[in-house]
Amino acid sequence: MSKDIKHVGVFCSGGDAPGMNAAIRAVVRTCAHNDLHVHGIYNGYEGLIEGDIARLETRDVANIMHKGGTVLKTARSERFRTKAGRKAAYETILAHDLDAIIAIGGNGTMTGAKIFEEEFGIPFIGIPGTIDNDLFGTDYTIGFDTAVNTAIEAVDKIRDTADSHNRLFFIEVMGRHSGYIALYTGIGSGAGGILIPEIGTDVDELMTVLQKMMKRKKLFGLIIVAEGNENGTCQEVADLVARELTNYEVKVAVIGHLQRGGSPTAMDRILASRMGYGAVTGLLNGISKVMCGVHNNEVVYVPIKDAIKKKKDIEKELLELAEILSM
Repeated sequence: MSKDIKHVGVFCSGGDAPGMNAAIRAVVRTCAHNDLHVHGIYNGYEGLIEGDIARLETRDVANIMHKGGTVLKTARSERFRTKAGRKAAYETILAHDLDAIIAIGGNGTMTGAKIFEEEFGIPFIGIPGTIDNDLFGTDYTIGFDTAVNTAIEAVDKIRDTADSHNRLFFIEVMGRHSGYIALYTGIGSGAGGILIPEIGTDVDELMTVLQKMMKRKKLFGLIIVAEGNENGTCQEVADLVARELTNYEVKVAVIGHLQRGGSPTAMDRILASRMGYGAVTGLLNGISKVMCGVHNNEVVYVPIKDAIKKKKDIEKELLELAEILSM
């Protein structure tokens, strides 16, 4: 066990994700169990630059696990992208006697941690908190399960009106670079088609599927569209289909930031708790410049450079499953 770690900082950065509070709670209580002092850094890297830091005790994280968002707030920092901004953050760390930092966030957060540790030698461990589930080395990221459940709940409601009016709905979910939310939502909601960034879907192929649906006299349908799919916006795809298939009444629904909010699911609470605990124990064992993840139901430590550079491929089995079940 490393004897050098006595004061630990923790913050959230980038987009919020349900379950971040559970991770913060786990970090604080695991630190307390190991006689470490933990300091909450507000507003991510920006708060680290500004010195917006407060000591956290176990009582400060009571009754937060079930809450969405993050009690430490979160932000994106343009200043931290500069050497001067990172130097200011380093001076804040020295002023508060912090020995190591735990950063909760997505790709940008991990990238910042990697650069900062390389420049200043402050140990960093990342916790993957992003609804996109796009970080390599962990089966799931914090917030993904909640986002999918939120999306499926919304799609189920849209299905009711689609069926009642014989409408074809194109439903946009989040995912600029990752199709995980769209894929899981599509399978979980019984959608007739899924458009994701990883797999180029020919709109003509989609129209062929829809024509087959019409022949079966199925005049309503649900198509899940990841916002980053290569065919354009959800509205653009819907407009194209509407011009070609006039028998359908085509509508568009964008679920939007509803996917980021709400109380985290049990899976996200447990996942976040395991990662928070794993991040602290990793630091105590001299591990840094890694992301703490869960793979095959085991806590793992993935080099941050791999987490942000290596591509997390969509499982081929899920793609085949989605295609078969959409028939």
